[in-house]
Amino acid sequence: MNAVDASEERVIGVVQEMNRAWTGSWDEKKFREFIHPEAVAIVPTTGGRIEGRERYVESWRQFAAAAKILAWEETAHHVRFFCSGTCAVVTYLFSIRFAIGGPEQEMKGRDMLVLVYEQGRWLVAADQFSPEPPAL
Repeated sequence: MNAVDASEERVIGVVQEMNRAWTGSWDEKKFREFIHPEAVAIVPTTGGRIEGRERYVESWRQFAAAAKILAWEETAHHVRFFCSGTCAVVTYLFSIRFAIGGPEQEMKGRDMLVLVYEQGRWLVAADQFSPEPPAL
């Protein structure tokens, strides 16, 4: 594995570990460790922007409290580095099955995260996810 491959694998590992902190069972302390204090997110279920670590964590906390997550899968990770390797843009596809007070639901979508490398670790600074558009 060359240096770029190892760096990509490290960043993908961070994303996967962060996702396990909210999809396996809600582990707020662990999840919070991955989020930049000035993080911003744009999600299809909330208008405007989610700004700051506290609002970001609260948004995921609300979902984790309301939903029983039955399955989570992420595939097709793609990493690009910028700013002399201190910023990474990660895209991937996901599939989630969950229930919120009723029948099981499934969503297939895509996620784009911007991570920054600060004080020896990768932190999520921006997140935008959306459902996969219907096939034409």
